[in-house]
Amino acid sequence: MKRQSGILMHISSLYGDYSTGTFGKNAFEFIDFLVDSGFSVWQVLPFTVTDEYNSPYKSFSAFGGNPYFVDPEKLYDDGLISKEDLENCRQKTPYSAEFDRLHKERLALLKKAYGNFKNHGAVSEFIEKHPRLEAFCRFMTLRSQNNEKPWQEWESDEITDTETLGMWQFIQYEFFTQWAEIKAYANSNGVSIIGDIPIYVSDDSCDVWENRSLFQINEAGYPTKVAGVPPDYFAEDGQLWGNPLYDWDEMKKDGFAWWRERMNHALTMFDGVRIDHFRAIEAYWAVDSGEKTAKNGVWVKGPGMDFVEAIKKGNEDKLIIAEDLGDITDEVRELVEKSGFPGMRVFQFGFLDDGNSIHMPHNYIRNSVAYSGTHDNNTLFGFLWESDEATRRRALDYCGFEGGDWGGATPLFLRAVFASVSNLAVIPIQDYLMYGSDTRINTPGVADGNWSYRVTKEQLDGANKEFFKTLNRIYKR
Repeated sequence: MKRQSGILMHISSLYGDYSTGTFGKNAFEFIDFLVDSGFSVWQVLPFTVTDEYNSPYKSFSAFGGNPYFVDPEKLYDDGLISKEDLENCRQKTPYSAEFDRLHKERLALLKKAYGNFKNHGAVSEFIEKHPRLEAFCRFMTLRSQNNEKPWQEWESDEITDTETLGMWQFIQYEFFTQWAEIKAYANSNGVSIIGDIPIYVSDDSCDVWENRSLFQINEAGYPTKVAGVPPDYFAEDGQLWGNPLYDWDEMKKDGFAWWRERMNHALTMFDGVRIDHFRAIEAYWAVDSGEKTAKNGVWVKGPGMDFVEAIKKGNEDKLIIAEDLGDITDEVRELVEKSGFPGMRVFQFGFLDDGNSIHMPHNYIRNSVAYSGTHDNNTLFGFLWESDEATRRRALDYCGFEGGDWGGATPLFLRAVFASVSNLAVIPIQDYLMYGSDTRINTPGVADGNWSYRVTKEQLDGANKEFFKTLNRIYKR
């Protein structure tokens, strides 16, 4: 991993006219923006279909693409929707993703586009090459046929609605075709793209439906144990995610084939990936499915280096980041070191107490990724504003803040991240813009009000590119 810097921003946060960011012209413009600011990495969140709370970390499939990212303007240019259709899906506000409108209207638009599509041979050829996507399209069709009930409650698993099946296959074809063009443009301009792999999948997912023996579920298909984390900085009751846990012994029998397929899929889409909640590979928090919080779970040994060696095979030249945050033990640290994967260092975590934290920039190591914050953190300015006085003072003193408006501390914090020895430094787009907590994209443990943040073109155009070009030049990124 060479010395670089990047920006963390999900596609949904990209500016545009159609209720959420898409794979349209604005994605290409954002790549130009990265280059103009001296960055060479763009990190995104999972590209999968989101859940009822709009989270990309709990999806109907670990493989399928989010229909909302398909660019309506491309559909119009290809003659698949009318000018009136395009105008009707224009957003009402530029500042947040309009999830309610998307839920009600976007699939209908895509269905209309599919009805006008002629090149069905290309779609068929694409789907034949991607059996996991073919299964996802069948799953979504069957879910529609069964009144959107979870697969455990389906009355039939026989496809009768071939039009809906064709629509989903068309959506996946458009999604991956459009994304491939963006990635090619990024790479041709010296920009690498890092994706994100959630450690778990939803119980109501194609992954569990299709691979039931690989999960800790009962005969009816419901989880017997569920995922989460114990009480931590983010949540005093822990976080009860509710995902089914893997049956690692069963997965090991075929050399973790499902996971290898998942990694290969992701590393075709991206130049590198971050594996969310990597500590579960060493030991995972298991909670009885009937529990109301995550407090009463237990740690259970994970697959360890057997898993690591399996997913590395054939991907030795790809960047794989281990998200080693949370309740970290010596055993987890040893696994990350043995894996060779860079771990994460988060500036904000360095000042939560008066200890000599590994998250303080002077303790970073080269084989790590330095973050000002992640998608789960407050913004830097929000962190500064909302911290207790002791935490705030530690951070301000560390960065040599001499007094005055706290807004003047954010550039100092960012400089510390860029100056660190970590080979890769990544900052969320909100920290690039030096915004406050009102632009936070996610608050862990809170169900509503997340994931909707969007940037505007005017905000990017008005940002201080020269400051970041200077940081990248001075610190050889």
